[in-house]
Amino acid sequence: MADDRVAPVSLLAPFHGEPPPAPAWFDATIAHAPERSTIAVEGANVELLTWGEVGKPGLLFLHGNGAHADWWSFIAPFFAHSSFGGGDWRVAAISWSGMGGSDWRPAYSAELFAAEIFAAVEAAGLEAGGVKPIVVGHSFGGFPTLYCAARHPERLRGAIMVDSSIQPPEKRWKGPPPRSGHGLPSYPTLEEALNRFRLAPPQPCENLYIADFIARRSLKEVEGAWTWKFDPDLWHNFRMPDLGALLPQIACPAALMWGERSNLMHAETVDYMLAQMPKDVLLLPIPDADHHVMIDQPLAFVAGLRGLLAAWA
Repeated sequence: MADDRVAPVSLLAPFHGEPPPAPAWFDATIAHAPERSTIAVEGANVELLTWGEVGKPGLLFLHGNGAHADWWSFIAPFFAHSSFGGGDWRVAAISWSGMGGSDWRPAYSAELFAAEIFAAVEAAGLEAGGVKPIVVGHSFGGFPTLYCAARHPERLRGAIMVDSSIQPPEKRWKGPPPRSGHGLPSYPTLEEALNRFRLAPPQPCENLYIADFIARRSLKEVEGAWTWKFDPDLWHNFRMPDLGALLPQIACPAALMWGERSNLMHAETVDYMLAQMPKDVLLLPIPDADHHVMIDQPLAFVAGLRGLLAAWA
């Protein structure tokens, strides 16, 4: 997520607008660029990225708050292409409406985001092989994933929540903060905009080549300036279901993955979630990872996810 409301620590300023050096595996994965399209869902155009061969089992990645589909562009090829030891999956990712390259809406809801999920499943051909898809949602993306696992389990082969924190009732989200009235900030140059990118919630980031890749795709040029690709009023116009009440209603194979250092997944939170979820939910903490697991430990994330998928083979 890119947001000026978090601590002003610049990750990318030392590189003066140039991409940081990246390891060979990263350059190789992003070289497998996705096919890009848009799909119409309930009056909004939704950005869709796809990789791999139609007819293979479907895998759909869902990003977090303020992010976009390209958060998965360095992960998806590990599952869609044989050159990375994968190639077993037809893979897709969307940008939620209100984020990335998708349209903004006057109002948002779990029901609308569920509609975006299943529209992507159809448009990407994730069921063309005759089996139901598996959905992987990070952070906020895990909430619509949970909603579908509870309300539409017959349409999923499995659901994986990645560091999607649901707090005990007494600590639960009380609604968005008051509007600042300033909208999104803008910056005169791409370099200055990149310098303002940081992760939210704040955390260390050792893999700055990933941060730079994500940051560049989080920005758009508007009238000679640069600004972020997300709707600043989304949370003020979002109808949030009772997520805690959905946890015991999960009715398809499910898994919970989280970063062992995540500030959002303290022991109290994990214990609460596990007490509410079905007892057969698979659990996978990722060592040496914070909230943004796929940035902190991308290869461990891939290995862990492959293990979870193998359990449902």
